[in-house]
Amino acid sequence: MEITSSYQNQGKVLVVDVGTKFDFSKVEDFRNAYGELGADVSHITVDLSRTEYMDSSALGMLLNMQKTLAERELTYSIENARPQVAKILKISRFDKKFDIK
Repeated sequence: MEITSSYQNQGKVLVVDVGTKFDFSKVEDFRNAYGELGADVSHITVDLSRTEYMDSSALGMLLNMQKTLAERELTYSIENARPQVAKILKISRFDKKFDIK
């Protein structure tokens, strides 16, 4: 399944659902999910509730998103990660760059 995005909280929060597999095959879809970011957005949430597999390129995509959007004053969170995915995030110290919920 492809990546989906939706706006919440009157357009202030962009939620990106990456699906069951977050890997190199999703680079273009992930970029497109935040590429046309609305002016009112102040927070981006990456929802990993359905993600069963994530590789190192997914970590790179998350960092690249922050780098690409660095000019904007945004906050970021990664939410609903399953235990095996949460472990990857913790080992990679992503809790230093993202609010992990």
